[in-house]
Amino acid sequence: MTGVSRLLAVLAPILCAAGVALGAYASHAAAAPLARERLALAALFAFGHGIGLVALQSRSSRLAIAARSMLAVGVLLFSGSLAGAALAGLPTVAAPLGGMLLIAGWLLVAVDAARGAGA
Repeated sequence: MTGVSRLLAVLAPILCAAGVALGAYASHAAAAPLARERLALAALFAFGHGIGLVALQSRSSRLAIAARSMLAVGVLLFSGSLAGAALAGLPTVAAPLGGMLLIAGWLLVAVDAARGAGA
């Protein structure tokens, strides 16, 4: 397992744990409706993409590794931006870039699967 693959394998369950924690905070502790909404969305994306990264772990082509890297960075930027806005009032300027990386990453997964590579 390469260094990047190992990092992504460690990051995936951390994203899932963060998703659960953000969701719990959104449900039980966040006071403002907008904060709850942003935290819930951040939780959904963190957990869902953590699961996606786990599912894609067995794909070993360079394209699959690039896709997983885009997904990891994308979800960190997207969910992190939303959580930062909800918890600390930070601007959500990184969310659009994170979303674009998520879209691009999933499209790379599709291309890799269509090529039949990396399995």
